Amino acid sequence: MERLKQLRLNTRWVSTVAGIWIQCTSGSLYTFSIYSPALKTTQHYDQSTLDTVSVFKDIGANTGTLSGVLYTYSTSDHSSHHPRQQRRTPFLGPWVVLLAGAIQCFAGYFLMWASVVGLFPRPPVPVVCLFMLVAAHGMNFFNTADVVTSVRNFPSYSGTAVGIMKGFLGLSGAILIQVYQTFFNNKPTSYLLLLALLASIDPLLLMWFVRICNTKEGNEKKHLNSFSLIALIVAAYLMVIIILEHIFALPFLVRVLTLILLLLLLASPLYVAIRVQGSDSDRTSETSFCEEDELTDDPHEMHVRQDPVGYHRLPSEPDVGTDSNDAMTSLWGGDLDLLQAICTLEFWILFFAMACGMGSGLATVNNIGQIGGSLGYSSFETSSLISLWSIWNFLGRFGAGYVSDYFLHVKERARPLFMVITLAAMSIGHLIIASGLPGALYAGSILVGVCYGSQWSLMPTIASEIFGVVQMGTIFNTITIANPVGSYIFSVRVVGYIYDREASGEGNKCTGTHCFMLSFFIMGSATLCGSLAAFGLFLRTKRFYNEVILRRLLHSVRE
Repeated sequence: MERLKQLRLNTRWVSTVAGIWIQCTSGSLYTFSIYSPALKTTQHYDQSTLDTVSVFKDIGANTGTLSGVLYTYSTSDHSSHHPRQQRRTPFLGPWVVLLAGAIQCFAGYFLMWASVVGLFPRPPVPVVCLFMLVAAHGMNFFNTADVVTSVRNFPSYSGTAVGIMKGFLGLSGAILIQVYQTFFNNKPTSYLLLLALLASIDPLLLMWFVRICNTKEGNEKKHLNSFSLIALIVAAYLMVIIILEHIFALPFLVRVLTLILLLLLLASPLYVAIRVQGSDSDRTSETSFCEEDELTDDPHEMHVRQDPVGYHRLPSEPDVGTDSNDAMTSLWGGDLDLLQAICTLEFWILFFAMACGMGSGLATVNNIGQIGGSLGYSSFETSSLISLWSIWNFLGRFGAGYVSDYFLHVKERARPLFMVITLAAMSIGHLIIASGLPGALYAGSILVGVCYGSQWSLMPTIASEIFGVVQMGTIFNTITIANPVGSYIFSVRVVGYIYDREASGEGNKCTGTHCFMLSFFIMGSATLCGSLAAFGLFLRTKRFYNEVILRRLLHSVRE
């Protein structure tokens, strides 16, 4: 209790805890299947109309460029190129982005809830699509603020930091479902109101603690590992609960107890922040509070140039005895803005690789129930696959960031190499599903789910290293648009088209391995092409990682 009273709230560790808690309530988009039946019934929609609303959900969730622009503007004083402009404006910061997201989230979900309960006349379909778009778009602002702030607070372990944030976001859907099943089971209308309140009030309460902290390096890896361990424990706990719920009918009291234990686990990151401040080593080795008005002339926080014209403006023979490469903040020396990044080949390689990887992964989870039905799986088996997808997604999000950081620091392996490996493994997962062998859907969905989740950690981290962190939020959110683009191509033009062509008989249904075999062969081939594209990115950036990123990490360790 005494340590809690002495806890300083303006540290990067408290900022990380606040970011984790915000991520835990930002996964409402993963629970669309809970409240969509109420939307369909009260608004008198057919399935096609409901799917249209779902499309706007995906569009809003994957178009976060505006959140990146706002983040860059609200934190621009942190990254000015001139020492005289390094003084922080106290009225701006990541909280501005979180506030904008909370307003959109509340407006979208509250208006949908009002439509469902009949507070005003039934709105036209385009208006409901707009409500869904606004709510989904607001989630991007939470994700951008938390992820980019974590990268800037932990530049030496950005992969691990992004993996933690993305991992908790991946688990948030399962967390919200636990709340729903405990207090609002079979009450989807009440759940809509819960989303409007919980997913907006939580960021409003915590946004003041999410800060960019320019601090010296302490034993941050040890404490980040503590957050990682908590994430793994929460994931394991949720997996056990999900399995038990599919086997037994848990009484209300048991559900309440399991939810309380889950909340205690989610509160445990605060203990890590308290422990960091209480450790003697961190008191002496780290200035662990965030300076509000500190001037800096550290060359490592300043940028050399902003010239994306030409490729690899690196010294042909770098002088190891100088810090010329250490001062570089991107592949081109200085941080690139969105327009400059779009003019590079690296941007489009990442976009293509994500369209293949993320697009085919999303197409898989969107059709996994129908795939199971065509292969003769029971409804219990397919619902279990869908429920456990969030766990595999988490393992990929968290594991890719952590493992890529380990190999970058210890084995000196460039991060794009792991994008090559995970996309190739995803291709194998698609082929396993295409085989239609007994148990293939289980094995294939695990492999595809883990590799799909890994792209959500690898892509933002690689983007921050190649293009710089100043406009990281804008750039990686723009690349994320590849997700719905790829999903549309694979879901509609490949999976849907081939299924309809193979379907016959009453209900236009298809049974057998031929329903999806060709589709998954195509997606497997496309994902392999994405892996080859990522390999090209690895070759193009290998020298940059060796001469700049690794030198920067070595310099930070020495400090």
